Amino acid sequence: MKSKKYLISAIVLTRNSEDLIKDCLGSISWVDEIIVIDSESKDKTVEIAKKLGAKIINYPKGTFSDKRNKGLEVARRKWLLYVDADERVTPQLRKEIKSIVKGQRSNVKAVAYAIPRRNFILGKEMKHGGWWPDYVKRLFLKSRFRMWTGELHEEPQFEGELGHLKNPLIHKKHDNLSDMVDKTNEWSEIEARLMYKAGHPQMNVARFLSAMFREFWLRMIRYRAFLDGGEGIIYALYQVYSRFISYAKLWEMQLKAQSIRQAQD
Repeated sequence: MKSKKYLISAIVLTRNSEDLIKDCLGSISWVDEIIVIDSESKDKTVEIAKKLGAKIINYPKGTFSDKRNKGLEVARRKWLLYVDADERVTPQLRKEIKSIVKGQRSNVKAVAYAIPRRNFILGKEMKHGGWWPDYVKRLFLKSRFRMWTGELHEEPQFEGELGHLKNPLIHKKHDNLSDMVDKTNEWSEIEARLMYKAGHPQMNVARFLSAMFREFWLRMIRYRAFLDGGEGIIYALYQVYSRFISYAKLWEMQLKAQSIRQAQD
């Protein structure tokens, strides 16, 4: 890949992302180096990424943090830009990032930057329900960056100040309910396991109702998801359902462990 002297390595995680990867990589084609960390895609993701000049690293095992850290290990440039396959860097954001890495903001001391995201869910941009500005930490000075931690909701560790960019990423989060259900089934299993390992109190009716009410109040009342119309209401109620599934799987794990203990007594 021809160097463009912006001193940036972009890192993208993929898994069966053939419908997304072309637009994603096209939006970051201006960086010096694109690294795709792929989890054994069975579709044309890798083929498309190679044609667009990306370096492919097959890394099927581990958590999201492990995969992002693999990108950190491989990256060779001064700055790191993490972009997911379903995200796009807008021309305005590209210009803002360039001004930072080229040292045009001499009064800025930040070594890491959070970027706002415009979330498109069920084909509609969500401006309420807690989905805007939805800041995500994605741009880092490599020399001050340490690692990603966390199994489900990974968090970057760095030494220095955090800045906030003005221009957003575009995030095409979910196009249909089927994809949402599949993702929830995968993530809820991890979330339930983490809660179980942390010694979460035994689930009961009161805890189920409390968890679901808190999520409903957050999305629908505090963040007014209904202002995004039918799609906003559907997605807010889906968040309540998703929360319920995580706790239901936790309850199942607790019940199984209880049965094993009773059998051993």
